[in-house]
Amino acid sequence: MQATVSVSSKFQVVIPRDVRDVLHLRPGEKMIVLADGGVIRLVRAIPLSKARGLFKGLDTSDPREHEEDRT
Repeated sequence: MQATVSVSSKFQVVIPRDVRDVLHLRPGEKMIVLADGGVIRLVRAIPLSKARGLFKGLDTSDPREHEEDRT
């Protein structure tokens, strides 16, 4: 999906309705702004409460834990 928007005098941009509808964006949602090589990306910020279980099964051991035992 592609759309053209304008930057206001306050550097604000309105996300077009079609894009908001497809992404199910709601007022008040937080977005992360990433700038990369002349490209601006808006990424929905996921609240930590919704990230619970996202990395289920991930090995959380720290190899540096054993270094403390050597001293």
